This record gives sequence, C-alpha cells and structure tokens, in this order.
Amino acid sequence: MSVLFTPKNIGNVEIKNRFIHSATYEGMADSSGKITDKLIKRYQTIAKGDVGMIIPGYMYVHPLGRAYKNPIGIHKDEMISGLKNLVDTVHKEGSKIFFQLNHAGRQTCKDDIGQTPMAPSDSGRDPVYFFKPKVMNEKEIEESINAFGTAARRAVETGVDGIQIHAAHGYLINQFLSPFFNLRKDAWGGSKKKRFRFLKKIIIEIKKNIPDNFPIIIKLNTCDHTPKEGITHSIAVKYAKWLNDYSIDMIELSCGTSVFSYMNMCRGEVPVKELVQSLPFWKKPLGSIMISSLKGKYDLKEGYNIEAAKLIKPVVGKIPLCVVGGMRSKKSMEDTITNGYADFISMSRPFIREPFIVKKFRENKKDTVSCVSCNKCLAAIPNGIPVMCYNKDFPKKQK
Repeated sequence: MSVLFTPKNIGNVEIKNRFIHSATYEGMADSSGKITDKLIKRYQTIAKGDVGMIIPGYMYVHPLGRAYKNPIGIHKDEMISGLKNLVDTVHKEGSKIFFQLNHAGRQTCKDDIGQTPMAPSDSGRDPVYFFKPKVMNEKEIEESINAFGTAARRAVETGVDGIQIHAAHGYLINQFLSPFFNLRKDAWGGSKKKRFRFLKKIIIEIKKNIPDNFPIIIKLNTCDHTPKEGITHSIAVKYAKWLNDYSIDMIELSCGTSVFSYMNMCRGEVPVKELVQSLPFWKKPLGSIMISSLKGKYDLKEGYNIEAAKLIKPVVGKIPLCVVGGMRSKKSMEDTITNGYADFISMSRPFIREPFIVKKFRENKKDTVSCVSCNKCLAAIPNGIPVMCYNKDFPKKQK
C-alpha cells in the first residue's frame, strides 16, 4: 500500500491518510458570515472524495478581521449552529475537519470592515487599496488575542476535530511575525522573540478556552517574498523550533502574502484578464500593465515549499509537518513522505478542480492531478465570485 494511504495522528486525532484539504477561501458564506448550503455541499463532496482531513477556508475571529466578500465567520456565538452542521456533514462522510482561525489585520479594506484596517505598524501603503493601516495599540492587540481564544471556544462547541491558527499569507499574525510588516520597537517588535510574542500569546489564550489535548496546528510562512525582507527560511526555522515549546500538534508550511506577493503563494499562470476585470475602471489601465508584467515569472515548480520543509523538519522534533504548494503528481507526494521531508500533503487548487482526486489516487485511476494552475479560481476572489474551477469560462464580476 502506498505510504500516502497509511494513517497518522495529529495530536490525538487519527487521520486516515496523508492528504489534507488546505484552507481555501470559498466566497460561499452569507453576508453575515454564516454557513450556507452551498458551503456544506462543497465540503460534503470533498469528504466523499476520501481526503483524510479538511480545513475549510478563512474563518474570521473578529469583525475587524474580516476580509473579502463572503468569508466564514466564527466571531460570535450565532455562527456555532451552522458550523456544527458543516462538521457533522464532513464526519458523516468519514473525514476529519479542523477550523482555520484568522484575522486579516491590514489585509482587508474599509468597505469590508467599516474602518481603516489595523496592523502592527503603518509602514508601506497598501498596493491594492492605497491606504496606510492604523497602528494597533495595546488594547487592540489584547482584544485581537482574546478574539482568537473565544473563537476557539466556539470551535470546540461545534464538535470540530481541531483548529488551525493562520500565521501565514500576510494576515495579522504573519504581520506581527514578519520584519517587513512589523517595525515596532516595543514589547511586540524589534527582535524575533518580540515579533513571535503575538503568536505565543494567541496559543496561550486558545489553550485557556479548549479542553486539554485538543489539537492545535499552525500555518506558517517559510518566506514572505515581500518587496523588502520579511520572514526568510532562517527565521521560519527559528519560529518552528520555538513552536516545540507550546505543544503544537502540526505545522503546515506555505509562503507568500495575499497582497504583496500573491503569485509566490499560488504559482502558475497569471490570469491577467480576470484580475483586471476586478478593478474599478480608473485602475484598469495601470493595473493591466502591472499584472501583465508578472507573466512568465512565477511558473509552477512542483513542491515549491519542499526545500523549506527540508530545513524545518529536523528542528520540530516529533511535531508532524505538512507541506502545501504545487504538489501535482502522486510520485512526488510519495517521495516527500518516504524521504521524511513532511508527514502530510496539503492541496488547495487541485481539490477545486477534482474533489475526488484522493479516491482516484487510491484506486490507481490517476497518477497526476488535472489542475493546470491557471489560477482563474483564485482570480474569482477579488471579483466577488465563488471560488470554483473557471479554466474554461470566467463569469463577470458581481456588484
């Protein structure tokens, strides 16, 4: 039997195989953040496809942490009922499910949250919305930390198997961890230890709100790829080593940021036409030039976070490692596990196109995924369109 189909534990939860659905923003919640039938159907289908564990998309823990048009909310108790329906549906199909807890920080806009977004520092004007973020004060920092704790308590009440703390992709925790975003000189910045403090406090607060041994996993950037140096491989190695001290149950490795380096995050083709469509008319001419300039610079290299995994795996002890990023062939996935670079394979775009790909691998009906990394599925996000495979036809932007 392929090593990909041997079970392995994340904390006290046994995962039936080595496949994880990486958290993927769907744009399918309702305007208040509640779960919809469309969302439940999406994850029911993926669970039927035999994936070991599902992490649904971005769940915001605080109203000011919301991003995009229709993200999932876990910011108040009214969300619990719908989230429980999602958990029950996935469990009935035989998969495990973890919730990703997140806060946008500066990586959102006033239209989504009703005020200027907040961040550790106000350095760098946002390249999409052209604002400078508001610098967070002590009270706002503590409020954000507490929001992660209460969101974790809500997650437990849904019957979910575990939670993931999103510390990657340029969102708030990544902003505190990264020397590109975090220019503070107080207790929250100025050194790696101080930049790590925000994540450390969130882990401690979450543990106060969950049962003992309830699994906590972290999504961590291995490289920010920001215009000026942010998290690098050496910094990621240090952070991963420190996470050993907090009994983390798994680390998922990724890279890039959604605003400053999005094509590093999801490499492949640059969907110029579809991305330009999302811009207001006055931005389209310059936007077209800027986005077109990216073409050919981010071709997909299979397993583009594997080199970072090789550096991080030796320092995390017994903590399982999961790697996401361009995994496309069954053989490369098997080699990654067999060679000890990682313990789990995480995918996003392949599941958008082929929700049954794991089952096809298990039945030896396929040995590569069908996803061609055209990235039109992700261009749906700024267009306010649900994330689906749009390789053939891309719909018009929703108003």
